[in-house]
Formats: sequence, structure tokens, C-alpha cells
Amino acid sequence: MIVKTFGSAIQGVNAITITIEVNVSSQGNRLFIVGLPDNAVKESERRIESTIQCMGLRMPRTRTVVNMAPADIRKAGAAYDLPIATGVMAASGQIPAIHLEHYLMMGELSLDGTIQPIKGALPMAMQAQKDGFRGCILPKQNAREAAMVKGLKVYGISHISEAVNFLTDPDTLEPVAPAPDEFYITQDQFEVDFSEVKGQQQIKRALEIAAAGGHNAILIGPPGAGKTMLAKRLPTILPPLTLQEALETTKIHSVAGKLPAHAPLIIHRPFRSPHHTISDAALVGGGSFPQPGEISLAHNGVLFLDELPEFKRKVLEVMRQPVEERKVTISRARTAIDFPASFMLLASMNPCPCGYFNHPEKECTCAPGQVQDYLNKVSGPLLDRIDLHVEVTPVKFADLSSVHAAENSTYIRDRVIAARSVQAERFAGYAGIYCNAQMHSKLLASVCVISDRCREQLGKAMQKLKLSARAYDRILKVSRTIADLEGSSSVEPVHMAEAIQFRSLDREGWGN
Repeated sequence: MIVKTFGSAIQGVNAITITIEVNVSSQGNRLFIVGLPDNAVKESERRIESTIQCMGLRMPRTRTVVNMAPADIRKAGAAYDLPIATGVMAASGQIPAIHLEHYLMMGELSLDGTIQPIKGALPMAMQAQKDGFRGCILPKQNAREAAMVKGLKVYGISHISEAVNFLTDPDTLEPVAPAPDEFYITQDQFEVDFSEVKGQQQIKRALEIAAAGGHNAILIGPPGAGKTMLAKRLPTILPPLTLQEALETTKIHSVAGKLPAHAPLIIHRPFRSPHHTISDAALVGGGSFPQPGEISLAHNGVLFLDELPEFKRKVLEVMRQPVEERKVTISRARTAIDFPASFMLLASMNPCPCGYFNHPEKECTCAPGQVQDYLNKVSGPLLDRIDLHVEVTPVKFADLSSVHAAENSTYIRDRVIAARSVQAERFAGYAGIYCNAQMHSKLLASVCVISDRCREQLGKAMQKLKLSARAYDRILKVSRTIADLEGSSSVEPVHMAEAIQFRSLDREGWGN
């Protein structure tokens, strides 16, 4: 008897439905699993046999063939245990097969039949909905995550016997159906706030501009000036995630197995801060079976690189293309997988090895040329892709001892949301463009039309600072964002001047 069950395979951050055909014949005495399974799938025979025996049923002692189609897609992991086990029991006539075609099932089995959690439940559920399945049967730990997909019934189980009972009588289980809106109640709640930062008004202004336009930024200043403290508060002024963005972000974290416990949906924009010892594969993604890296885990959020010159140069250089294209392509011999990587890059660094170059009070102890050598650890092409170069100065004692409350994140966030709303309206007819930082050159020419005075002002800056064509585009984008924050329909000279002054690392001889 041939029976079909359905599972799912993850490729990149998307899922592909896998048809699992089980044929129990009257001859032979072995179980064969074909269709490009890995070792974890092949080893499922022992787990399935033990589970079936624990249920008081019997493992077929005749020839049993399990075919996993499409056969050219590699099947990895132990999550196929559940659909294979139910297929074997149905094909041997021990449970009814009438409802199998309506449900997608995935779950790893323990020897006693307990269901273990899996990775990638959300993309599996999204694909199941596209393919017209009535519902999904998944581990209870993953059910709320998968239930974020509207219009799909998701059933969470903790033991295979619950799946068998459900397939016999579908009324034995109730679908898990949390409303996505309930997870947005705490979206405005953060553990940190900009009101905790004393002084540093210019730096706060720069981060507000970065948040309003989705721009990349680098903070450069002496140790103890508050660079890391300011960076960690950037997510508190970013616009809230839309439901679509939340689903995209959650899908990536689900595939990577990074979804926090008891959090079926990511409601805050990610803030990823990898250590400077990270490898290039861990940063951009990779591996024998490609997994998303830190830049993809930061999708729709912030990637913070603290002490930027301490990162290996090779690691930093692999980011150049993803920063521009907002995706990363991992190529292997048989396949190429795209991972989304639309993130804000925020970096910080000291101005020199000792950290006190240009300090108003402490003297720099670095030897001649050391400052420039230190800056040269970060390549020019990468710096060119960073819109805002922000010099961070030490906090004055008067600011530190002030009892006056600083502006909190809520007020700053309101201005950012207002500016983003203007941009959303502006780019409504352009697919994949949601903020000023994402504009391509052709769109930039039509959106950032500047006056003769602004053009003259920018021309002088280009000549004096020896700026590249990419830096020219960056200045136009930043000036457009500043105008949006001010509610101006056109870019004025004051907006252009503020954008130009955020190109400090472009100054010739800055480190000399």
C-alpha cells in the first residue's frame, strides 16, 4: 500500500514542500529511505521503530520504501521523523490515511514518541498556506510561531499519539490561533532610552537623521565618550516593525534557530552586535548547508560593529556588496541562495590606537603616522558606503552633573516616524524602496533636485574634500532626509551644509 505524507525543506529562508511516499510491500525485510536524505534522516529508522513500539503498534517487518520528493533537493535534519513515522503506520494499515493529504507535518521524535522542537516553522507554515494545505501539525513549542500565518490552522503536539488521534478524529485537537496584534502591545517598551544620555546633542541629532532615512553611520571618538551607549539606544527611535517586516525578520531567526523562547514573533527591530573576532562566513552567512549570518539576522534592524578597526579586514570587505544591494548571495556548487540583508550599519571606533587623538584635554601618545595607519585598517570603499561620519567628543562635566532630563526616545521617534511617513508616500510606486537610503541613482536625480546655490555649495565641498561620486550621492540622500525632518519640500542650503559636515573622515589629512 502506498501512502503520501507531506513535510517541508528549508532553502535559504524559504521552504519547499516535500512529498514523502511510503510503500509497504509483502516481500523483503528492510526499510529504505531514498530521495537524497542526509545521515540524520537515515538514522530516523531506529527512532521511528522505538516510537511505534512504545505506542503498542508494530514496525513492518516487510520491505518498506520511503521516497522523499523532489529527489534532487537534499533533506537534512531529524524533523522528518513525524511524517515518515505516520506514513509507515498508515501504509501498514495501522492508522487511517484519509486525512494525511490535508496536513503538513514536521517534528523530531524521541525514542518514547515525544516531539522535539524544530527550526524554520514559520517559513514552513507560510509555504503550506501557499500550497493550499488545510493546516500544519508541528511541535507544541513551534505552534504559536507558525500560527502567525493567517488563514492556516496550526496544531501543536507534544507526543506522536496526539497526531495519530487527530488523524483518526480531527476534533481531538484545537488549532492554535494567537492574534498577531497582541504581540505589538509592548512594541514601544525598551530597557534603555535616549533620556539617559547626558549631553551629546550633536550625536543624538546625527542618529536621529540616520534613523529617519535608514542611513549608515560611524561614530568616532575617544574611549568613554558614550559611543556604545548611544549606539545601543538607536533601536528605540526607529519606526516600529510592520506586520510584514516582523514576519520577514521572524522567518530569518526561525531558520537560524535564533528565535527567543516564548517569542513567536519578533516585535522589536533587531540589534546585532557581533564580536570583532567573527569570521566572514559568520558575518555574511555560509556553511556546507548555507545558514544566515549576522547581517541577515540584522535584517530590518541595526548591525553594530564596535571597535571597527579591530575586525579583520577580510571580514569587513565582504560587507561592501551586501551594504549596497541589501541582500547576500551564498553560492555553492549545486545552488545559490539569497539571504535578505536590509540593515542599518552602525560602527564605532577610536581615532587612534591610544584613543586620544584630537582630545581637548588628554594628549595623544601615538607615534607619527600611527593615527593614519590605524584609520587605514578600514578601507576607503567601506567608509565611502557610510553616509554619516560623526565625531564624538567627551561629555562635559556640566552635562554629566545636570539634573535636567534630556529628551526621551519617544519624542525623537515621533519625528522619525513622521519623516518616514513622508518617504513612504514618496516611494509608494517603487517596489523595495521604503526610505531615502535605499534610493538608486536614477531615482535620486528626480527626488533630490537642488537649487543653484546648493549645487555650488556641494561643488566646493566635493573639490575641497576630494569626495567620490558615491559620497556625492550620500550627501544628497542625507540632505533630503534632513529636509524631511524639517518638513521641507525642497533641499535648502542649510540642509546641504549639515549633510556635508557629516563627512569628516573624507577630509584630506584628517589623521595627520
